[in-house]
Amino acid sequence: MGFQTEFNSVCKFKSEQELFELLEYGRGKMVKQGFRVFPTGQKVIAYTPENVAVAIVKIVASIAEINFQGQEVTEVEMQLIRKLNEEESRVQTALADEMFFGEQAQG
Repeated sequence: MGFQTEFNSVCKFKSEQELFELLEYGRGKMVKQGFRVFPTGQKVIAYTPENVAVAIVKIVASIAEINFQGQEVTEVEMQLIRKLNEEESRVQTALADEMFFGEQAQG
């Protein structure tokens, strides 16, 4: 058991439904496996499950707990600041691939 720190400017969704709710309603949440530390109060880039940058969001809450099934999970609540335009998305996606996602795939 232990906390895993998330990459400082990344909020990657694993669920298309969770991402859709954030983009559609301006607020949303996602659930991650394991205990994780998200930068509450900071603005971060949100990514699709395919590692594409889509929006700037503000992390408003991060709650790590053991659920009823005995699993360690972290629930992250966020507020949509704005969607990225096509050029911003392309640049952020490329940078995150070089700095973070690409290394995960290799390691």
